[in-house]
Amino acid sequence: MMKVIKAVLVLALFGVAGLVGYAYLADLSPNQAEVRVPVVLNADQ
Repeated sequence: MMKVIKAVLVLALFGVAGLVGYAYLADLSPNQAEVRVPVVLNADQ
């Protein structure tokens, strides 16, 4: 039973290390674009 617990902990450790590596090395920057939307204000009420 101890071997199963060790295996699960090792897999969890590799999973966390992979997630941290992906977060640091992947291109996670958002695509930027200018958006212009006309706004109608009800100023005459």
